[in-house]
Amino acid sequence: MLSVAGLLHLDAGEINILGRGPFDAGIHSGRISILPQDSLLPQNCSVSSMLYRFARMQGLDDSAARKSCAALLKAVGLENRGGSTVASLSHGMRMRCLIAQCFIGNPELVILDEPLNGLDSVQARRIRNFIKSRTGKQTIVISSHNLHDLEELCTHVAFVESGRVVKNAAMNSITRASSVINYVLSGAPSDLSDLEMLLPQAQLAWSDGSKTLTCTMENSAMDAAEINKILLPHLIDRYGVVAVTPGQSLEEAYFAAIG
Repeated sequence: MLSVAGLLHLDAGEINILGRGPFDAGIHSGRISILPQDSLLPQNCSVSSMLYRFARMQGLDDSAARKSCAALLKAVGLENRGGSTVASLSHGMRMRCLIAQCFIGNPELVILDEPLNGLDSVQARRIRNFIKSRTGKQTIVISSHNLHDLEELCTHVAFVESGRVVKNAAMNSITRASSVINYVLSGAPSDLSDLEMLLPQAQLAWSDGSKTLTCTMENSAMDAAEINKILLPHLIDRYGVVAVTPGQSLEEAYFAAIG
């Protein structure tokens, strides 16, 4: 992340940002932004003046800078704290300030390191919804150990282990959301043969520990709705269905990838 932003230089390998090579202030100024984990802010600045300075550094004129700052303070739930000093803010509020500054000027590439760290449940949900609202408007790269957040926010994912990328693919492909359905049941099926007759092209597996029936459909033209239409009535009638979830979790996919 720091290498992408030009703060560290690589000993080997290549970086190509937005098709214009490694970071160059003359080329990439205003086009990318970064949120390093545990960044420090000027303590005696007011929130509004700090964000205004970032906006001007991004190349916005006075009017656009003020409008962008006001809109982003509202987006992160700090519209009433613009006059407060950074020193008076809680850790979570400072994190939301940092997130706001990353989106000032609508940069093409936004790099976020643990953006939900230190946020309570309400504010974490607010920031997740804000980040998702930017889908299709700019490229957002998130580095995080919270796989649940990544699964909810990202369309693509890369697993990095000991400095090496061990898997890199679309989220749906990694979690197999289009080919796997998990049914948590109240009762345990004594025999899967009757269910297998309903879906001959499926692979069914039962787990006593999690009380989960996993249906895998490799290379099938059937979608989840069609599979549910066939299986669910029988499962509900015979065993009772507690929950239905598509695919495997990103955590399961991660541990499978790194062995």
